[in-house]
Amino acid sequence: MAMSTAHPCLSCGACCARFRVAFHWSETDAHPHGVVPSELTQPLDPHRVAMRGTYAGAIRCTALRGEVGVDAHCGIYAQRPSPCRELKPAWEDGTASPQCDKARAAYGMEPLSPQHWRTLSAEASEAG
Repeated sequence: MAMSTAHPCLSCGACCARFRVAFHWSETDAHPHGVVPSELTQPLDPHRVAMRGTYAGAIRCTALRGEVGVDAHCGIYAQRPSPCRELKPAWEDGTASPQCDKARAAYGMEPLSPQHWRTLSAEASEAG
């Protein structure tokens, strides 16, 4: 399987189209220290909000850009909420990620493996 030197999340996006993204409202820009654009969220209860598009029905975060599995990426990456920051791609840091595997499988993609990251690292070294 040929692999690209691009980070796999820049073409995947499966987690953004698979899981509800709920978090405390203080992460939104409605709070003085929040950064997540509040217009991209919807209330869940008095303390929590969810990213629009992830609460119910056909899940697809409103901030997701592109086509899942092809060229998907987060449109607010620097402002993404904590659940998105905490969900790591499988094996990027040497540990499994069942959530990543589950999301990728739902879109017919193979799970990431430790070999994927070794190949990516080797290609990056050769290019640089």
